[in-house]
Amino acid sequence: MNALVVNSSGRTEYSVSRQLVAELMTELEIKHPDLHVHYRDVAAGMPYVNDLMIAGFYTPVDARSADQTQALAFSDLLVQELKAADMLIIGVPIYNFSIPAALKAWIDLIARAGLTFSFSADGPMGLLHDKKAYLVVASGGVEVGSPYDMATPYLRQVLGFVGITDVEIISADQLNLLGEQPIGSAREAIQRIHAIV
Repeated sequence: MNALVVNSSGRTEYSVSRQLVAELMTELEIKHPDLHVHYRDVAAGMPYVNDLMIAGFYTPVDARSADQTQALAFSDLLVQELKAADMLIIGVPIYNFSIPAALKAWIDLIARAGLTFSFSADGPMGLLHDKKAYLVVASGGVEVGSPYDMATPYLRQVLGFVGITDVEIISADQLNLLGEQPIGSAREAIQRIHAIV
């Protein structure tokens, strides 16, 4: 069984989302000793979609130029990491009501027509099925699930768009208002996890 862990906090120290992701992974590895984990830290740097990439997206593989192929190589790698995973764990701090820019850049690179979704007569269809996703969310002031939370509905939408509909949210929100209590609640949620898929 394979897991892909995507951390997106701009902080490497004192990051609540990173700490809770680490605790979740410890729990999952205890419960599933056969779990193989791949880590992707998007905060370390993600390219933004550009003209060359977009041209490559809409060009058949065998017709792409060498420059287009090179421009899409990293996106192809990210897609393969996601396709290989049975489980996706995303660490998400809420920045200005939404997700970090680096996480949005990752999403733009993995949302690929023909690879992670396809078009049909009924509209777009996700191609990534039978995957479980955990969103480990931390916020200073935003209450997860409130009208101010634009992060978790967006992530549910985009994951569903690529076919990942089994999404569980573990949140430590309103930390600036509530202190350590939300972290304790998130840890309790982690302890209640029993099944991956």
